[in-house]
Amino acid sequence: MNNLNSILIEGNMVRDPLLRNTPKGSSVCSFSIASNRYYKQGSGFEKEVGFFEVETWGKLAEACAEHGRKGRGVRVVGRLKQDRWLGSDGKNHTRVAIVAEHVEYRSDFKKAENQQSGAETADQALEESAVSCEFDVDEGGIENIKVETLQTVTF
Repeated sequence: MNNLNSILIEGNMVRDPLLRNTPKGSSVCSFSIASNRYYKQGSGFEKEVGFFEVETWGKLAEACAEHGRKGRGVRVVGRLKQDRWLGSDGKNHTRVAIVAEHVEYRSDFKKAENQQSGAETADQALEESAVSCEFDVDEGGIENIKVETLQTVTF
């Protein structure tokens, strides 16, 4: 029986996604996200920012490379993975990353070059959509891939 290893995190991409291929031909995409946390300190609020590495595999990796870009908001659902290795200096090293199983993008809102009325801007925003990618993995590999377009708008 596997222990529970699940994470859900929201934030903004810190850099453009990097798509690579393994020697066996599998696609892997990596990107970093920044997630903000606000907490009360005395009479005011403080901001704490965490930076997290995310990697995606297969069709999800290709979709992330296509739809992701620096600054875009994302919601990632996945699991934590710890890599350990012995460096050339003889010291033990470790790295924890999120392996994504589901990535959802916030809608892109583009500023109009000419001033538009609020109604026209809202109509344009409704035409923008978020992309959600999800896949299921069994012991033999990827079983089901689902890519859908979401009609969500946040003002």
